Parts: sequence; structure tokens; C-alpha cells
Amino acid sequence: MTLTDRLPGPDSSGPDAVFEAFQDWVSEQGLVLYPHQEEALIEIATGANVILNTPTGSGKSLVAAGAHFAALADGRTTFYTAPIKALVSEKFFALCQIFGAHNVGMLTGDASVNADAPIICCTAEILANLALREGAGADVGQVVMDEFHFYAEPDRGWAWQVPLIELPQAQFLLMSATLGDTSRFVGDLTRRTGRQTSVVSNAERPVPLLFEYAMTPLHETIEELLSTKQAPVYIVHFTQAAALERAQSLMSINMSTKAEKEAIAAAIGSFRFTAGFGRTLSRLVRHGIGVHHAGMLPKYRRLVETLAQAGLLKVICGTDTLGVGINVPIRTVLFTGLSKYDGVKTRLLKAREFHQIAGRAGRAGYDTLGTVIVQAPDHVIDNERALAKAGDDPKKRRKVVRKKPPEGQVGYGRPTFDRLIEADPEPLTSSFQVSHAMLLNVLARNGDPYQAMRHLLTDNHEEPAAQRRHIRRAIAIARALIAGGVIERTPEGVYKLTDDLQLDFALNQALSPFALACLELLDKETPEYPLDVVSVIEATLEDPRQVLSAQRQKARGEAVNAMKAEGIEYDQRMELLEEVTWPRPLLELLEGAYETYRQGHPYVADYEIKPKSVVRDMYERAMTFTEYISFYGLSRSEGLVLRYLADAYRALRQTVPEDARTEELGDLIEWLGELVRQVDSSLLDEWERLRNPGAVVEEVRLDDKPPAVTRNVRAFKVLVRNAMFRRVELAALGRYDELGELDGESGWTAQRWRDAIDDYFDEYDELGTGSSARGPALLQIEQGPALWTVRQVFEDPEGDHDWGIDATVDLAESDEAGGAAITIVAVGPH
Repeated sequence: MTLTDRLPGPDSSGPDAVFEAFQDWVSEQGLVLYPHQEEALIEIATGANVILNTPTGSGKSLVAAGAHFAALADGRTTFYTAPIKALVSEKFFALCQIFGAHNVGMLTGDASVNADAPIICCTAEILANLALREGAGADVGQVVMDEFHFYAEPDRGWAWQVPLIELPQAQFLLMSATLGDTSRFVGDLTRRTGRQTSVVSNAERPVPLLFEYAMTPLHETIEELLSTKQAPVYIVHFTQAAALERAQSLMSINMSTKAEKEAIAAAIGSFRFTAGFGRTLSRLVRHGIGVHHAGMLPKYRRLVETLAQAGLLKVICGTDTLGVGINVPIRTVLFTGLSKYDGVKTRLLKAREFHQIAGRAGRAGYDTLGTVIVQAPDHVIDNERALAKAGDDPKKRRKVVRKKPPEGQVGYGRPTFDRLIEADPEPLTSSFQVSHAMLLNVLARNGDPYQAMRHLLTDNHEEPAAQRRHIRRAIAIARALIAGGVIERTPEGVYKLTDDLQLDFALNQALSPFALACLELLDKETPEYPLDVVSVIEATLEDPRQVLSAQRQKARGEAVNAMKAEGIEYDQRMELLEEVTWPRPLLELLEGAYETYRQGHPYVADYEIKPKSVVRDMYERAMTFTEYISFYGLSRSEGLVLRYLADAYRALRQTVPEDARTEELGDLIEWLGELVRQVDSSLLDEWERLRNPGAVVEEVRLDDKPPAVTRNVRAFKVLVRNAMFRRVELAALGRYDELGELDGESGWTAQRWRDAIDDYFDEYDELGTGSSARGPALLQIEQGPALWTVRQVFEDPEGDHDWGIDATVDLAESDEAGGAAITIVAVGPH
């Protein structure tokens, strides 16, 4: 039975019946409602808006489930929103278990599942765009907004504000542990919705917090926490690099007993660690130390979370992102500092940030007390020790030279610590914005769009001066839309769209229609066509900044070497380097197409095309994922790289129509999907699972391996082709050391490769590496049941095609490795 089966019948409806039915279900789960949960649920059942401002771990998710139940009992559609797609997806599957898969849908911008369900999980932006387009006529009876403190986010806060303004018919449940003063929302919500609005903020933490200020060096602080059984300890850093460096520095502490280390090894089993960061993480977790940050592969984060939940990790070194939905049990939170770089400047933490992170300490049902420790800065500790050494002698104390904070850092001390503990979270400030998409959405609404836009611009939460700025921007956008022929004024004086707006232009990838238009500009007959399609799609995706930065640095390094070889002077080199950036294929074509497309589709002015080459770059270099990460030094960002590759794969699958696909493009898409799946299948497993959310899902084991790489013959052929062509490229560049690293174990050392390729260059001046050189026509494959025999033919300038590389591919070994297991047999002519 699901919770939906408990809905009161028509003869027993009403607030009391709804509350009692839900309470009975809660009891059957072995739970007892806290008083604040009861209060919130009674208010919701009676139709009131509720602002739930209660600590982390106080059961807000259960209140949200009760709210959905109450909405279903009244026959209303209910929306749950969260700030990030991962949380939306997590909540979607959780609600499927509670209410039944047929009653729950999801919209995240790149996934749409069961969109007509009575319970919808979505990002805040999805609901905001729906509210703009349909307003009071939208089929939205209830809105549950999780992490509502995102209302104050500068770039995204508008999406938390718009539903409050545009959905007067809805009942609202606003939830966060760090809302601050909510009095302005109480009156505003009541005025707009006509419902009573209740604030529930009187909850005591199920696990009280103890705050401490540590004046001992960090290693000593950690050793004391371990000796007093205060683990697991989450050590908070403000960069990914600092988290990893700290974890490695703690290897000198004996974290775990021999028995505990054996338990860790047993839990890890045959988990597949890749080269680079994977090997580092393997060493750390076997010692009892975890690392957790957004740059890691999902499977590595899941490994750390699973080991932590089993009580096998004593310390987790991570970043401050743990405040939003990280599933790691923590007894003690240890801040390494109270200042962070926010992208503009280094500043002290805000009270909201501090409490959001600190609130993760203490596990309900496990701990009776959570501990939050703030580490004093090193210079403060040194000063205190120097003063203690001077004793009470005034002369000696005056002679002590007090150290200052390192340059670029913001100093803090115990007063800052005390202030943050006592301070309430800062009041939420409005972050309203006006965009082309906003105006177009409102214009698509039934009724008078002028009055609707006027209401939106003058009845938001902004100050009058800011409202005037937004009005001026809206007028400027409207004039541009009129000039572009997108909107017109009717004889009755009503503004309307000249054509029906594409219904999902703001609910899915906004630039997907632009990408489709661009594909028509490409020539399917050229060898570059498959990679050009990839470049079009990549230009519509968000930039993976760490990758692009690494590409630019690599390109500048190569440019400097080339300019030095040409004898270019230093000043001129520096000037020329400013023009060197990451690869941007089809830049002129894409920019020209964008300008043309924008004239007829002005909403795309809110979105920027971003030409780049990551998928294409990896494919053209014929690199594996591990090789690519190593080549650009991206070990701390491999999770970001893989998520980008997964996004590119989904976009290619969803956006490129069948009539635009060629066999070579199909091969490339299959290769990309298999590459992602072999590195970490969870990113695609969840996407596939969304198509059948009601299916029984087996528990994922740590040592579960991705499907056999050889099962997808089409994709595996591309992996083999890339592995063979990688050797061709290295040979053409004379990188014999790298060839020796690839094939040395099978006897093909760097010198042996050099000798073979020297013989080739005795006959030919060039070794081709262009599109035709890497094509399927020059790779001969003889498929056996356990072993493939392959020959990669060289593209020589004479077109003789008599030279090549002979090799075998062991299928069982390939499945074990998750890639093509190549053994070179010969290099030479036939």
C-alpha cells in the first residue's frame, strides 16, 4: 500500500480526517510526530500557508509529505521545488515510494516524467516559468518550496519570488533551517492568497549542538576528537584543493584499528578505482579518511557516503557545500576557518552560511549531542602561545611580535565566533530580475498581458527605486520585441504575440531549437559532419569552467613554446597570448547563426551560446576519460567533466533528429554514452530509470560494476578505433615515451616504437591524422568470440595504405578494465 491508498473517502473528508489518516500512516512507519510537525500539519490541513523555519534534522521532509497528502485529499495538484536537480531527482524517487510512481512526476529542464501527475517535483525555475505563463489560471493548488533561503540568491532568487506573486490560488509551504525574520512574508502571503499564514519556528533541535572554539593546532584538535569518540568528523574547507590536501596530511594520524581497516577493505570489495584521484581516494578511505566535494565522480561520493553511514570513516574532508542535501552522517562539524572567497572577494561567513553548515552536526537517533568546532587561525594560536610563554611579565609581553593574518585573508577571532553563534540568519532580501523570457511568458498568458506585467513589476518585493529600474528594462525589452515583429499591438490596444510561443521554450534546454536550426547549415557529406554536430550541441551547454581554463593554459603553454622557437620577443609574446583561448570550433558560423536566429526568437537573448570543445577535443585526441583527465590535470574536477559529458550525451540523444544522423554520428553518440557509463554508470542509470520510475530497483552495491563494455558492439568498435588511432597520433607526433607507457608491458617499448616508425618515415614524409585517417575505412576488424584481431592502416601521402599497426583485443580483459584491452602484435607494412 502507498500513502495515496490512505486518502479519506468522500464521506470522511475534512481537515481532521486528513490529519488522522496521515498520522496513522506515520505511526505505521515507526515514527512519532514532533510537536512542531503536528502544528505545521494541522495548519496545512486546515488550508493555511505555513512557513516552516526549523533546524536541520527536525523532519521537514515528513511535513512536506503530509502537505502533498492534504492536497491530494482536496483534489489539488501540488508542486515540490528544490534548488538543484539532484535534490529534485532524489525527492522524486522518494515520493514515488510513498505515493506510487503513477502519482508523481518530475520536471527539471532536461527531464520530463509523468508531467500530468498530481504531485510534481521540479526546480524552482520550472515552477516560476509556469507561474509567469499561466498565473492564477495555472493548475497549481499547492506549492512546497524547499531550501527557501535561496530566495536571496542574486542570480536565481527571482524564481523563488515569482510563484508567491503570480499564484494567489495556491497554498504555500516554505521550508528552510535558516530563514531569519519571516514577518514580511507572513503579511504578504496572507494578502495575496487570502489564506491565514502561520510560522512554525518553535522546534527544538532533536540533537542539541555544543559550540567550541579550538585554540590548538588542527592536528591536535582532530586527535582529541578521535580519542574522545567524537567521530565521524566533517572538516569544512572552502576549496576542493584544501579539502584534498588536508585529507592527505592526516594520513600520519592512526585513524583506524586493524579490524576497522579490514572492515573497510571488505566493504569496498572489488570497487573499481581509476587512475589519478581514484588511487588517492582508495589509499585515503582504507586509512579511514573520506573526501567529499562536488568535483568528485558520483560513485566516489557514494562510496564515501556509504562507508560513513556504516561508521567506517572517522574523518571526512569536504567543502562547505554540505549545507544542501549531502547524505553524510556527521557527529562533529569542524570549521577550518570562518572566511571564504565568494567569487568576488574574501569575506567572513554570513550567519546563514554558518548555521546552514553547523546544522549538519548530530544525527537524530544516533547522537545525543552534536559538536561544532571552529578552528582558531594559525596566527592567533601562535600569538597566544607566544604570550603564554612570556607569562605575566609585562616587559616580555610587550616584546612579543604579534603575527597578522596572511595577506589576502580576512582575520577573525573568538568575537566573530561568538557573534555567529548568537546571530539569527540575515533577513532574506529580494533578488527580482526582468528578462526576455519573463516578458514572453506573460504575453503568452490569457487575458490582458499589460495588466499582468504591470502587476508583476509593481507588486513584487523590491524597493521602489529597484522597481523603477525593472520597469525601464521591461519597456526596453518590449520595444525590442515590437521592433523584431515578435509582439504587436491590436486595434483594441492590447499587446500580444504575433505567433504562438513554443510551449516549452523555457522549460527545457532553451537553445535546443537554435541548435536544430544550426544543424541545417552543416553539410552531411563532409568527414567533419559528426564532430560539427557535436560542436553545435556543445555550444548550447553550460561551460565546464575548470576544463576550459585547463585547455586555455595548455594552449598558451604550447603557443609560448612555438613563439620562443620563432624568436618572438617577450612583450610581443605576452600581447599575443591574450588572444589564445580554449578551442572554439565553428565560432563564426555559430555567432552568425545566433544573431540571425535571435531576430526572430528574441527570448534567446537571455541565453548565451558558448562555443567550446570538450567532447570533440576528447574524440579528436582519441583519449580515454582517464587519459583526458591526466592530460589537462583535472583530477580534482573529474566529476564535473563526467557530468558535462553525460549532459552532452543526453543533449545529442534528445536534440539531434533521426534525419540529421549519419552512421558515423550514431557511432560517436554510442561511444560517448558507453564512455560515461564505464566511468560511472550512475549518471545514465538514473536517466534511464526515470523512464520507468515504478520499476523495482535493486540496491546498488559498492562493488557493482557497469555493464560489460563489449556488450555494446557498436560503441566498443569506436573504443577500439580510438585506442588504435591514439597510437597513430602519438606516432605522428613522435611521442615514443607515451607509446612505451601504453604498450611497454607487451614488449613494445619506446625504443621499439621509435625504430618501427623511423622505418615508416624512411618511406613516407607524413603520417596522416585527419578525419579520413581516423575513419572506419582504415580500421580492419576480425571479430572472434574471445579475441578480436585488428589492423589500423596508416594514411600515407601516396595513398598506398600498406603500413599499419596489428593488434589483438582481449574481450574478457576489456570488460574487466571497462575499455579496449589492446596488445600490439606488429607495426609495419603488409
